[in-house]
Amino acid sequence: MIAGIVTLILLIAFLVGVALLFRPRHKAEFDAAARIPLEDQSENMP
Repeated sequence: MIAGIVTLILLIAFLVGVALLFRPRHKAEFDAAARIPLEDQSENMP
C-alpha cells in the first residue's frame, strides 16, 4: 500500500516537472542551447 502511494507521488512529481519544463516560456532557451554545437564547429576543426 505504501509503495503504491510513493509511486503515485513520484509519478505526479515527474509529470509536474515535465509540464513546468516544457512551458512555452522556455522555448527561446531551448532553441539557443540547440544551436550551441552548430556555432562551435569551426573552432573544433584542425
